[in-house]
Amino acid sequence: MAVWDDVVGQDRVTATLAAAARDADALVSAERAGQEPPPGERPELSADRSGASQMTHAWLFTGPPGSGRSTAARAFAAALQCVSPDRALGGGPGCGFCDGCHTALIGTHADVEIVRTDLLSIGVKETRDLVRRSSLSPSGGRWQVIVLEDADRLTEGAGNVLLKAVEEPAPRTVWLLCAPSVEDVLPTIRSRCRLLSLRTPPVDAVADVLVRRDGIEPEAAGRAARATQGHIGRARRLATDERARARRTAVLKLPLRVDDIGGCLKAAQELIDAAGEDAKQVAEEVDTKETEELRAALGAAAGTGGRLPRGTAGAMKELQDKQKRRSTRTQRDSLDLALVDLTGFYRDVLALQMGASVPLANDEVRDSVQRIATASTPERTLRRIEAVIACREALDRNVAPLLAVETMTVALRAG
Repeated sequence: MAVWDDVVGQDRVTATLAAAARDADALVSAERAGQEPPPGERPELSADRSGASQMTHAWLFTGPPGSGRSTAARAFAAALQCVSPDRALGGGPGCGFCDGCHTALIGTHADVEIVRTDLLSIGVKETRDLVRRSSLSPSGGRWQVIVLEDADRLTEGAGNVLLKAVEEPAPRTVWLLCAPSVEDVLPTIRSRCRLLSLRTPPVDAVADVLVRRDGIEPEAAGRAARATQGHIGRARRLATDERARARRTAVLKLPLRVDDIGGCLKAAQELIDAAGEDAKQVAEEVDTKETEELRAALGAAAGTGGRLPRGTAGAMKELQDKQKRRSTRTQRDSLDLALVDLTGFYRDVLALQMGASVPLANDEVRDSVQRIATASTPERTLRRIEAVIACREALDRNVAPLLAVETMTVALRAG
């Protein structure tokens, strides 16, 4: 299975990346053979130059959530490290089976650094560590590859630190940045990257990859792909996690529960409580293990009640702050996911009201969709969609979650 097989519904992007990987392979092979690369095809090329080679040192992958930005970046990283003997016979890099491809895809390759965050932002300290890493030569692979999956979460200071490394990269270093849109990245950085825009994958393509790669039954795969409107990660979770399906079912009942102010406030509180429960679940799975590992590393006595050695309280406080930020991020992500499902519900309502010949994303609750569609007008449905979008924007601006959600549910009632 080639590394590109998991990049779903992005034929133009995979063609571009495959061509770049072939050029990158030729550059390194020529260098190792002691040959001088042709003019204009040296590894230390700038991002904005033109010429025959498709390879460059900095790439920016953009696209809506679920489009597969990180998957495409990882596939490209694997292709850059491919050591398949088939390349000598004319095969393209990215076989998916060799040691270079396999270790890059699973995240254990020594020269592929995959950076993701479960916090609200990526700060200056973490970015400086990445920049130091990028200045090193590959230890055993063909390129030093840094995949930054959440480039949109770089603080302004971190972005300025990254700029110098992207502007003047080491000869064999490649930066792969991922963000929802070009506007989420500093103009000075994006101007030095080659842009690849991914689209939302077709529903049928997502269902196919769930069946082929995850062994999910075709009917369940199709239902999950339709419900998430092509979001690969959410579709997989919905098809495999019973709790995710239960939470989504509860969210889809909300439009029928906002008939009065009491119902609005109760529904809002339940949404917040569900998001908090998700954060608590993550904390139970991760925080205790992290805390015990740090205590052991600091030399604390066994057990949670053991005394910490003198001078180590600061490290423990730093870990607790990190865990608190992760909990906030998890709660916001869970809440945002519920709001996306709610938007999909009203999208189906609008489709019925307008007589559109498109399949419903939430066909399993067609009766509820039909009931809301009959009792309101397209104008009111659009206002309700706008209320959900306004709630998401308020949460991005750090408005108190309960206040933002209560405002939204009251607006849903008013239409």
